[in-house]
Amino acid sequence: MFNKVILIGRTTAVPQMRYTQSGKPVCSFSIAVNRNRRSSSDSGQQDVDFIDIVAWQNLAEICAKYLDKGKLICVEGRLQVRNYTANDGSKRKAYEVIAGDMQMLSPKNAHPQDVPNSTDDGLAEETKFEQIDPSDFGMNDDLPF
Repeated sequence: MFNKVILIGRTTAVPQMRYTQSGKPVCSFSIAVNRNRRSSSDSGQQDVDFIDIVAWQNLAEICAKYLDKGKLICVEGRLQVRNYTANDGSKRKAYEVIAGDMQMLSPKNAHPQDVPNSTDDGLAEETKFEQIDPSDFGMNDDLPF
């Protein structure tokens, strides 16, 4: 069995930090993740999914300290389903990702409006790769692969 989720998206609000009765830190937030439409008539249209994230212990403290609304992040974790009874007595389910790791992808102290626009090839200007000549590193064409 395998349960692994990797998401890249922007935080939708300031993460909420709290502590369990036993004193364990837990931080909750959600991220907005773009999803491309597969229909041929929707040329390039995207939908947005809002995914709830829960981080525990040290990761919770890091998320609460460094994340803010609009930060671009990558979250790796597992999908968890919680069953609960709503105030009206109906049975409900909540789907959330329990974070095991989180990487901040936004530049330090950057806000969404500060991130450069993508170019036609889909890469931000500062992330375009420079062609490297293998001979600069002592490599030659005699490699067996």
